[in-house]
Amino acid sequence: MGAKDLYQQVREVFAQRFPGGQPRLFQAPGRVNLIGEHTDYNAGFVLPVAIDRQVVLAARARPDAWVRLWSVNFEQGSEFSLEQVTPDPSAPWSNYVRGVALMFQQQGFALHGMDAVIAGNVPIGSGLSSSAAIEVATAVAFRALCALKVSPLDLALLCQRAENEFVGMSCGIMDQFIAVSGQRGHALLIDCRSLRCKSVPLPPGVSVVVCDTMKRRGLIDSEYNARRQECEQGVELLRRYLPQVRALRDVTSKVLARHGHSLPPVVRKRCAHVVSENERVLQAVAAMRAGDVAEFGRLVDFSHASLRDDYEVSCPELDCMVDLARSAPGCLGARMTGAGFGGCTVNLVRSEEASAFAQQVATRYGEEMGVTPEIYVCEASACAGEVVSAASE
Repeated sequence: MGAKDLYQQVREVFAQRFPGGQPRLFQAPGRVNLIGEHTDYNAGFVLPVAIDRQVVLAARARPDAWVRLWSVNFEQGSEFSLEQVTPDPSAPWSNYVRGVALMFQQQGFALHGMDAVIAGNVPIGSGLSSSAAIEVATAVAFRALCALKVSPLDLALLCQRAENEFVGMSCGIMDQFIAVSGQRGHALLIDCRSLRCKSVPLPPGVSVVVCDTMKRRGLIDSEYNARRQECEQGVELLRRYLPQVRALRDVTSKVLARHGHSLPPVVRKRCAHVVSENERVLQAVAAMRAGDVAEFGRLVDFSHASLRDDYEVSCPELDCMVDLARSAPGCLGARMTGAGFGGCTVNLVRSEEASAFAQQVATRYGEEMGVTPEIYVCEASACAGEVVSAASE
């Protein structure tokens, strides 16, 4: 379903669920990370793009403190009072909305209620950050409906807090940051320590193709948090030799080679991925700016090997998809993207061969895994905001 159909759908469902005045529409994009996986919560570097798949929220202000929600994707409603925001275990998708509302109020912003219908074409659980898209769409809706003055960066930080503290997922800042700062036709190099960013034009003649393995990520919450703890353990142990180290961002491959013997083997492997991945991100940006797409693709390939072998967050479905992609027409590089254990791969493909690439990968993955994958040729999209008119659709 394209953007226009999505906008029409939420309008129609809103009219059925919450008859009365017309809603305003807000959207936030999903994202795919080209390179820089599991580096954001280590104060490192990431290179995501916002994609032309989004979560859309049709919302109308209420005069009271109630927030009434309907999810088109889950065909389920949920409601809560702003005076007592608690999780809803029966409708977990609503907790992203609830968490954002609570964080606004904890930071002193005055909210009033709203009726809202939420729908999206970002595949859920696929590693394209549908959760951050819900959070950011909610945040821009509250900001507009309640006339709040909040900068894009503060909005991203607020949404990250909602996921960390309310939902309980220890994510870094990347997903929310790219949702509020994405630029059409560009990737965004984000320094997750300083929160500075630089736009990087995507190379001409190269498409970003996302392949969804259709494997949903059953282990991710516990394993993601475990990886984060292992990285923190590595930092603490390395500080005995290097007191200036505050995060793995401060460690180079040479330093890790010199002191890695002091780390438990599993912790050393986790650190090896993060340290090398940070270096690959900067090398990839240099390759993009130089127009060296072959080198960029090579770095993407190395990233997958590191995620598979050192960070151990891949799975048979992801490895199969990557292997098939590398033998398909026009592929320059392929790797898993997202937190891991399922979800999607990201592939750099020569644009003139993107259609043939998608067809061959889909056919062969179906033969290998017995499942038909979803494959998307993506465009780098703009950031979250209000859908202000039919012309903007």
